[in-house]
Amino acid sequence: MPEPQVNLAESPLAWLARRAGKDGRALVDQTQLAAGERLRADFTRAQLTPRVTSRWSEVSGAGTPEAFTDMVLAAKLRVARAMTAVGPELSGVLLDVCCFLKGLEAVERERLWPARTAKVVLGLALDRLAGHYGLSGSTQGRARAPVRSWHAPPEPPQA
Repeated sequence: MPEPQVNLAESPLAWLARRAGKDGRALVDQTQLAAGERLRADFTRAQLTPRVTSRWSEVSGAGTPEAFTDMVLAAKLRVARAMTAVGPELSGVLLDVCCFLKGLEAVERERLWPARTAKVVLGLALDRLAGHYGLSGSTQGRARAPVRSWHAPPEPPQA
């Protein structure tokens, strides 16, 4: 199955990453953008996007567990784990903005939130999602990197 095509021009996250706030920083930083786009890619791979029209190309048995490929099932599991890690309070705004490509104003209108609330909640959700994915906005270098393996010193030669 081919990789899902991502059009960054349609992504509300990419739009927010190109805009600067009053402090001059991007409304969504590169780590948050990477986390949100990773969620969107898994959501697309999991075939969770709603269909607008009928799908006539399916063979009989579609919709049964046997019809799903391992890639689709793995992507569904990754989306479910990400939503669990983010929590029920923040997962809805992530799905709306990252996966269903809703703008912040639409999210605020649908949820009856005050203006500019979705931006704050989305930032918190993206930070938690980036933490789940192990993404960090800072580089530490080798001196501060966590130990990934342990090598015992070589034994001295026997006399």
